[in-house]
Amino acid sequence: MLEVKGVHSYYGKSHILHGVSLELKEGELVCLLGRNGVGKSTTLKSIMGVVRPAAGSVRFRGQELCGKEPYKIARLGLGYVPEDRRIFRSLTVHENLLMGIKSGRQSAEGEAWSVEKVYRLFPRLEERKNNKGGHLSGGEQQMLTVVRTLMGNPRLILVDEPTEGLAPLIVKDVLEMLITVRQSGVTVLMVEQNFNAAIKVADRFYIMSKGAIVFSGNREELMAAEEVRKNYLEV
Repeated sequence: MLEVKGVHSYYGKSHILHGVSLELKEGELVCLLGRNGVGKSTTLKSIMGVVRPAAGSVRFRGQELCGKEPYKIARLGLGYVPEDRRIFRSLTVHENLLMGIKSGRQSAEGEAWSVEKVYRLFPRLEERKNNKGGHLSGGEQQMLTVVRTLMGNPRLILVDEPTEGLAPLIVKDVLEMLITVRQSGVTVLMVEQNFNAAIKVADRFYIMSKGAIVFSGNREELMAAEEVRKNYLEV
């Protein structure tokens, strides 16, 4: 579904990504792990076109994304959940969800995401539907920003640090939400620092260090790679 090959990205003259390559198959939940500041968020932004790669290729379902504007990439079926959430704090949960609707798009399995579907799968948001976004807990805000992205019926969502700053019990709720999203037919690429959270939900893993991929493998391979975890992760 997604193929990233040899991507180099810069912020001004600062060389951030050094030939990043990764891939996702349809229906996977893949996690990009690594310490803070190694280029994980820049990888997502480079896929989404928020940062324009200087070299390399990003292909989504066979179509080249490099050089396209972010809104055009979104229309192809990619959704982006930023680290800072960016909910509308003065609007209610229900109004935030309505803001995420993109007309004319159908989900991968044919059933479009709707407010009714969101409330069925995530009843906590229905309970809070009349609450303003700024009055939600951190975990509820994270759930809202993910499902607002789903309202655009993406085939793939890029989720940046979904558990950052959340209490352990709330982390569990957010991870369960991401599992539900994947089970609904949406492919997920998640950036995360929390190894203990990621290992519970992801099918495969990539680890970054200094703007490059230093490991790729499944859960069993990652658990067996003790030196890799010691050298590149905060575990």
